[in-house]
Amino acid sequence: MDELDNIRAEALAAVAGAATLEALDAARVAALGKKGAISGLMSRLGAMTADERKAAGAALNAVKDEVAAAIAVRKGELDAKALDERLARERVDVTLPVRPERQGRVHPISQVMEEIAAIFAQMGFAVAEGPDIEDDFHNFTALNIPAEHPARQMHDTFYFGEKPDGTRNLLRTHTSPVQIRTMLTEKPPIRIIAPGRTYRCDSDMTHTPMFHQVEGLVIDKATHMGHLKGCLIEFVRSFFEVDDVPVRFRPSFFPFTEPSAEVDIGCSREGGELKIGYAREGAQSENDSGPTPTGKGWLEILGCGMVHPNVLRACGIDPHEYQGFAFGMGVERVAMLKYGIPDLRTFFDSDLRWLEHYGFLPIDVPTLSGGLTR
Repeated sequence: MDELDNIRAEALAAVAGAATLEALDAARVAALGKKGAISGLMSRLGAMTADERKAAGAALNAVKDEVAAAIAVRKGELDAKALDERLARERVDVTLPVRPERQGRVHPISQVMEEIAAIFAQMGFAVAEGPDIEDDFHNFTALNIPAEHPARQMHDTFYFGEKPDGTRNLLRTHTSPVQIRTMLTEKPPIRIIAPGRTYRCDSDMTHTPMFHQVEGLVIDKATHMGHLKGCLIEFVRSFFEVDDVPVRFRPSFFPFTEPSAEVDIGCSREGGELKIGYAREGAQSENDSGPTPTGKGWLEILGCGMVHPNVLRACGIDPHEYQGFAFGMGVERVAMLKYGIPDLRTFFDSDLRWLEHYGFLPIDVPTLSGGLTR
């Protein structure tokens, strides 16, 4: 037993005194390796009687476990020390001035959202925000979306686990819940836009599981479809910075608006390039849906409509006294159209070369007076 006590003391001292991971591993081999001191004592167990072997084996295993535990603790200390030294060695002084060749860029998504906000701010809209994680009421029920609607199914919506009461939260599929929260907490008149991230189970060349939307809402006593059309026509021409963009409203269907419409803008494809806006011969009105000249056509950019009375009722607003309109657009889509970005997936590739090409200088803050793009 004296020999075992000496081996234990020497092994623990070697472990405690190990200044590097290499020295610690050498101490481990010397004590616990195949030719180590403790392993040497264990090889003698076969020559002992049953009672001696039982007592000696228990003592050896206890020492072996104690040394192994000491090695694990010391290894954790040395790993932490090595990490601290590496962090100190590789520290970056963030107070140093940026080198000209590494000047940062504003992402096109951020830039376009600022451009949209600047346009609608000029029209008197405020910016409203809400949580990315929503419940069924704000995301579906209050928006007049029936319980059997396909949008509620798992293949369209990211649901969280079921709660004790049987309900489930979800990642919002649009920013419309912000409209609901605004109507529940504010009294009309209301005039807001709701920019933010949205999530849907969809991923291909033209869809991503996470994307960005900007939705708008106006609630007042005298608001009508003409106000909606005028607002969106002004937005389109300000955003694309083209005075003659033809705008077309096509009848459509959304559960939360009635009547509903899709908004198209006129374009032409010449020489392999897409051009927004063109002078059509014999153009009649912004709502002209007649045939267009060869090589020219329409692009859908957003959806809109008059707020459904059921949505107003769900938010405690009397539809006999108030009415309003709402609209929504995908930020990536209008950014691609305006800045000629060909592939939706590149928005999320985190490629600095792409950002250097399509990004914007931080000082170029979009304003209607100074210009959205400079």
